[in-house]
Amino acid sequence: MVTDTEGRIWFSLNRGISMVNPARLTRNSPPAIAHVQAILADGNPIGLGASVHIPGGHRRITLDFAGLSLSVPERVRFRYLLEGFDHVWSEPVAAREAVYTNLAPGPYRFRVVASNPDGVWSSDEAVIGFDVDPLFWQTWWFRLSIVLIIALAVVMFFQLRVLRLTKQMNMRFEERLAERTRIAQELHDTLLQGFLSASMQLHVVNDRLAADSPEKPLVNRVLELMGHVIEEGRNAVRGLRTSRLRSPGLEQAFSLIRQEFPAQAQTGFRLIVEGTPRPLRSIIRDEVYLIGHEALSNAFRHAHASDIEVELEYAASHLRVLIRDNGIGIDTQVLSSGRDGHWGLSGMKERSERIGGKLRVLSRAVAGTEVELSVPGPIAFESRSNDHPRAWVSRLYRRKRRNEESQSGGEQPR
Repeated sequence: MVTDTEGRIWFSLNRGISMVNPARLTRNSPPAIAHVQAILADGNPIGLGASVHIPGGHRRITLDFAGLSLSVPERVRFRYLLEGFDHVWSEPVAAREAVYTNLAPGPYRFRVVASNPDGVWSSDEAVIGFDVDPLFWQTWWFRLSIVLIIALAVVMFFQLRVLRLTKQMNMRFEERLAERTRIAQELHDTLLQGFLSASMQLHVVNDRLAADSPEKPLVNRVLELMGHVIEEGRNAVRGLRTSRLRSPGLEQAFSLIRQEFPAQAQTGFRLIVEGTPRPLRSIIRDEVYLIGHEALSNAFRHAHASDIEVELEYAASHLRVLIRDNGIGIDTQVLSSGRDGHWGLSGMKERSERIGGKLRVLSRAVAGTEVELSVPGPIAFESRSNDHPRAWVSRLYRRKRRNEESQSGGEQPR
């Protein structure tokens, strides 16, 4: 072997001479070809096929690959990307495996390319797709079941809460009814009977007075007042023993309050009803009426308003009573702490708390006063049999039976 002055290398062979010119040699070797060889899940091989599925629960997934190069294999480098997990290609590495841990369930696509010893990257890449199967608690139906169970638990908790409140309300109603009955009996047996006895004796005295006696008109006036007091007492006793409202509708009861204030005839009054009126529980109806009566009485007597409005809303979830006026409003200190000797606002708040309602009172000097009472529907409204699921199923079954009977009755024999 001899090198000449131009850098060419000459070889002496058995059959002749061979020359190699290094300046004309091509430096780049053929591109390396990447190939995915295996997929391991926690060290266990996964079969490679048309559809690759990796069972859920495996923490470590390894993808083995190789690069085919005939020159210097140890100088082959790789870059890879796992679609569905990686956002960019990895840096060139010499390792022939890619390791991923805690992959979420779902489809993935692994791509890998190789470079030859001269650093030239191949345009062909090896691609393999696989799916990581979810565990049972990672499936959509399990998550949906959890959501439904939580929603059902919330609904049941709400219903139990409403049932407990309803039971407490019924117990309070029975206690109040018993107390009102006792008070009515005592009033009837003591005060009312005393007035009746005094009235009878005064009638005897009146009969004995001469027709032209100067005391006659005065005695007649006293008898008239006593008769009025006795009638009022009977009405009070009757109201203690029964519901305060003869009409089951709040809208009619509120509309009659206007007649109690003839001196404010110039004040505008409007009643608005939203939704379909529903029957109320008697204790709720009485308490709501008393709260509204107190609010309207304050508006007519003290607000100096030109317009008073009552809004009744019958919604599926609640009963709402809104009373507003455009009067002079309520003093801030009176609104927060009340007025000595007056129990109107505090009584309204106590009544609303007893029935599980929420009372909101807003007042401004230039905007008037707004009183809003809201009571949850399950507490306010009487339960309807139509709302019971078993009744609904029964109606559906009866309707189906009627349809079948009508169809069978309409068929004519051949």
